[in-house]
This record gives sequence, C-alpha cells and structure tokens, in this order.
Amino acid sequence: MFEGNAVRSNAVPISVRLPAEIIEKLDRVAAIMERPRSWVILDAVREYLADEGQEVLDIQAGIEEAERGEGVPFEEVLAELEEKVARAEARRAAR
Repeated sequence: MFEGNAVRSNAVPISVRLPAEIIEKLDRVAAIMERPRSWVILDAVREYLADEGQEVLDIQAGIEEAERGEGVPFEEVLAELEEKVARAEARRAAR
C-alpha cells in the first residue's frame, strides 16, 4: 500500500472512530517502528484479514457449497474416518 511515504493510487481513504487508548497504542507502535500510523493500521488490517477474516470467508464458502448440495454427507465422512482408524489399529497390532 505504501511506497516510502507515498500512498499508491489504488488506496481508498476511509474514516474510522477508535477509542483514544487504541490511538495512543497505534501512535506508540508507529513511533517505535518509525512508520506512519496509517501503515500500522494497514498492517493490522492485513493480518486480521489473512487470519480471522479469511476464516469467516472460508466458512461462508462452505455454507454456500452445502446449500448448493456440493458437500459430502456426514455419514460418508464418518465411515471413511472409521475405516482409516481401523486400518491404523490393524497395522499397530501387527507390529
């Protein structure tokens, strides 16, 4: 998003209200890292989207697949799992 101190042309300005204590922490982190506050915020948002945000998107995609009938019935999954466990236990018993 940032190239040096310049913002890329695809950046969209937004306005967010944050509690004062969060702004204070952002400013302390930015000062320590010698980065602008907006860089710290962008980094935090990217981290969130890569982790929790992606999880939300993945869950929604799974829900949509299930609604389209693209899922695997639970009974099939359970049967396959039980079969794998049984094979593993048989191998362990043969040792």
